[in-house]
Amino acid sequence: MLLLGGVAYVILLLSLTMHEAAHAWAALRGGDPTAYQGGQVSLDPRPHIRREPLGMVFAPLLFWVLGGWMIGWASTPFDPRWAFAHPRRAAAMAAAGPLANLLLLSLAGLGLRLGVATELFLPVPTGFFELALAPEGGVAAAVVVVLSFTFSLNLLLFVFNLIPVPPLDGSSAIGLLLSDEAGRRLQQFMAQPMLAWGGILVAWFLMGRIFRPTLAFAVDLLYFGVR
Repeated sequence: MLLLGGVAYVILLLSLTMHEAAHAWAALRGGDPTAYQGGQVSLDPRPHIRREPLGMVFAPLLFWVLGGWMIGWASTPFDPRWAFAHPRRAAAMAAAGPLANLLLLSLAGLGLRLGVATELFLPVPTGFFELALAPEGGVAAAVVVVLSFTFSLNLLLFVFNLIPVPPLDGSSAIGLLLSDEAGRRLQQFMAQPMLAWGGILVAWFLMGRIFRPTLAFAVDLLYFGVR
C-alpha cells in the first residue's frame, strides 16, 4: 500500500501540475501574465504546491490513508478584469486544464492499447489501478498500474472539471459558445459565492453516479475491436 500510494501520488502530482500549467499557459497566451508571474507556466510542481499545499499534498495523502483513493486539487490565479474584458479568452483558459487531462489519459490509453497489441497485456480490467492484466508479472505489471491509474485519474479529472457548475472549469468554458456580452453576464452570474458551494455538492453527487459507467464506457472504447 505504501509503494502503491507513492506511485499514485506522483501520478496525481503530474496530472494536477499539467492541468494548472495548461490554465496558466492559456492565460498568458490570451494576455494575462498573472499566473506566469507566479511561476505557474511550468511543469515544475513546486510553484503549484506553494499556491495550494492543502489540495496538492495534505488532502491526497489523507484521502489515501483513510480511504485508499488519491485525489486532490489546485488552482491558477488570473486577473478578473482581464477575464471580464476578454470572456472568450478566459473561457479558453478554463478549457485548457481539462484538455491537458484529456491528453494524459489519451497517452496512457495509447500505452495500454500498444501493450495489448504486442500481447504484453491482456484487455481484462479489474479496477482503477488495473485496466489490463500482465500475465508475466514483473515490470509489465508495474507498467499496467502506472498506465491504468494515469488513465482512470485523468478521466476523472477531465469529466469532473467539465461539469458546468461553478467553480469548476466547465462553468467558464461554456463562454466559448457565447458572445462576449453573454459571456460577461455568465461570469457575473457564476461569481456568486453560494453558487460555488452548491456547485461542488452537485458535482460530487453527479460524479458518484456517473464516473463508474463513464470509466466502463471509456475502457470499452479503448479496447474496441480486441475484446
